[in-house]
Amino acid sequence: MSSTSPKIYALHENPEWFPPFARAFEAEGVEVEEWLLTDGVLDLDSVPPEGIFWSRISASSHTREHGLSKDYARAVLSWLEAHGRRTVNGRRILELEMSKVDQLTALRAAGIDTPRTVAAIGRDAILTAAKEFPTPFITKHNQGGKGLGVRKFESHGELAEYVAGPDFEEPADGITLIQEFIVSAEPFITRVEIVGGEFIYAIKADTARGGFQLCPADACAIDPSTGKPIMPPGATIAPDEDTQLFSLREDFDHPIIGKYLEFARRTGLEVCGIEFMETADGRILTYDVNTNTNYNAAVEAAAPRSAPRALARYLKQL
Repeated sequence: MSSTSPKIYALHENPEWFPPFARAFEAEGVEVEEWLLTDGVLDLDSVPPEGIFWSRISASSHTREHGLSKDYARAVLSWLEAHGRRTVNGRRILELEMSKVDQLTALRAAGIDTPRTVAAIGRDAILTAAKEFPTPFITKHNQGGKGLGVRKFESHGELAEYVAGPDFEEPADGITLIQEFIVSAEPFITRVEIVGGEFIYAIKADTARGGFQLCPADACAIDPSTGKPIMPPGATIAPDEDTQLFSLREDFDHPIIGKYLEFARRTGLEVCGIEFMETADGRILTYDVNTNTNYNAAVEAAAPRSAPRALARYLKQL
């Protein structure tokens, strides 16, 4: 980049997720400065620096003791955009990341099929929300990520015991979703990765071994047989095949890609991974939009092009 080019700022809260991006920026010769939004001071009378501000704040930030990051990011992005700064996955997209209700309603408005879902606001409303669902069904947190609050229930009585019991997981925003249990045609979900209006690749995530915990970042990797991390933070070598939950979905070409690209365009979503399941009864159901998408080392090694490198190039051209 020339000395007159604006700097790229990466707004995030989890340093363990950043090394693959740092390597991609370095490989592309792109200057990037990390801005950790965990706590700090924001002077509203100050003027933001010139630059491109890429936000990747996660809905699961509170699980890393970064409970302030969501609202800190709201404040920073509002400040930046009020001064006309170019944000990537900006203020509107932060809200999409933080709410599965927001995601599902936006997907439906775009003509994309989603699972039947009812939102229960407050713990006392959960049993009422689940009343009309046939069993089995699942619950999940509205502010999710990492499979937060995802549980399968075989009966309404089982749900009642859970809600009244000591193991109940309180959602960060007080909203629990009741959702139909989807029976997949095959034991995997597909995640479509998009950067700057382009389809990069699709990955398969093994639900038979991974269950609901399907974060693709290497820093998230858990060995299903032991429940322990496969890779330490900052490691760059992919897990062995027998512990790898993610793989490239080879030659994936499906009309859903076009729908996702149009959805991303209409919502202003520039970097994302969108997940769907092909069901046993022949439906394509989209259930999650990841706006702080992470990439898996084993998938990257097999993919025709690198998603972090594509991201670095996209931000560079801005």
